[in-house]
Amino acid sequence: MLSAADFTIGIEEEYLLVERGSGNLAVEPPAAMLAECESLAGGQVNPEFLKCQIEVSTKVSRDFADLRTDLVGLRQAVAGVAAKHDLAPIAASTHPFAKWSDQRHTERERYDRLAKDLAGVARRLIICGMHVHIGIPDEDLRIDLMNQVSYFLPHLLALSTSSPFWQGEETGLQSYRLSVFDSLPRTGLPERFESWGEYQRMVSRLMQAGLIDDASKLWWDIRPSSRYPTLEMRVTDVCTRLDDGLSIAALYRCLLATLLRLRQKNQRWRVYANTLIDENRWLAQRYGTAGPLVDFGKGEALPYAGLLEELIELTAEEALQLGCLAEIRRARGILSRGTSAQRQLQVYRAALNDGMDKAAALRAVVDWLIAETVNFEIPA
Repeated sequence: MLSAADFTIGIEEEYLLVERGSGNLAVEPPAAMLAECESLAGGQVNPEFLKCQIEVSTKVSRDFADLRTDLVGLRQAVAGVAAKHDLAPIAASTHPFAKWSDQRHTERERYDRLAKDLAGVARRLIICGMHVHIGIPDEDLRIDLMNQVSYFLPHLLALSTSSPFWQGEETGLQSYRLSVFDSLPRTGLPERFESWGEYQRMVSRLMQAGLIDDASKLWWDIRPSSRYPTLEMRVTDVCTRLDDGLSIAALYRCLLATLLRLRQKNQRWRVYANTLIDENRWLAQRYGTAGPLVDFGKGEALPYAGLLEELIELTAEEALQLGCLAEIRRARGILSRGTSAQRQLQVYRAALNDGMDKAAALRAVVDWLIAETVNFEIPA
């Protein structure tokens, strides 16, 4: 039986730093700002690849109330320190109008190496994501659950979308971030492995050939963490509203717990070819929750709202046991209010309809993102 001690959870969020005056990205944020954030948050705030980015990491948690309190505190800390320098964080996976060619990478050995190895591809990485770690100490179980839960990654992606703009243009996609990230090597859906040993042998071959330093350079949508005994979900955009991210994290946690319950009954979720799952990944990237996803068991495309209800029903038993039933049910609110991507587009089009020019309408989107990033009212 599951208990509160099972499936510990931690969340990493990446934010973009913007200038309050112009709304543009902060190309050279003050070093003192990051130092103060790090001191306030006890090492839970760190630089990212680009200087205009910052990352926060929650503590390991078993309780969603504690997790939420931690994440609220981190967003508040970053916002408070940034405000002293006329900056603000935005929780969005792309900036509405910033140019990637203007950005500079953080001068640290790891990032210097990435900039050299990835060349022009790296310079385009003004993208942010949300990573969710679930503690699974058994290594072979970690691999087995990774194989099975990959089916649901497009469902989680669709709920998280927050990147409809790129360099001042509507992209027509709800998650343009993935289009940028997929230009890197070793991205997308993970390989399928029969065991932890098989996974380790593949990592060793890549390292022996000098292609990677360690498993942290496998940038799959989901992976065994190279730092912690966790299964790290990485496919999602960062959610502008904090509680939207918590709902997605709860669904991911409960899906893993549900798959474990099935395994304990000698049952398992069918593992489909990556080519099929990639089709749903694209639909989620393109349309978010507004389009269908394919139910490959039934062999037909179905509206997302119905599929979400099935997910909530599928995971309800585990959500009750793990104390996050309210969080998974709040995923319905994302559909009714709209994802961040949908709401950004609404703000933009409303501004145009009010007579603003394109530049002013895009700036209105940034202002909305600044406000929503620190909106901690729990949605119904």
